[in-house]
Amino acid sequence: MTWRTAFSAAFELVGWWVGLTLLWLVLIGPVDTVEGVVGLSCAAVGAVAARLAGRAVTWR
Repeated sequence: MTWRTAFSAAFELVGWWVGLTLLWLVLIGPVDTVEGVVGLSCAAVGAVAARLAGRAVTWR
């Protein structure tokens, strides 16, 4: 893996994570600390799943 592909993968993961976190915040509204940790963790899992799904579709 070159630095370019690693940077691209990291950028994609962060993009998915931010997008899913913002969507979660819009749908949930005000949150407590524990809810925030759970939401951020679930968004991270969703970002990894989205990255793997995208790779599975385009994998040769």
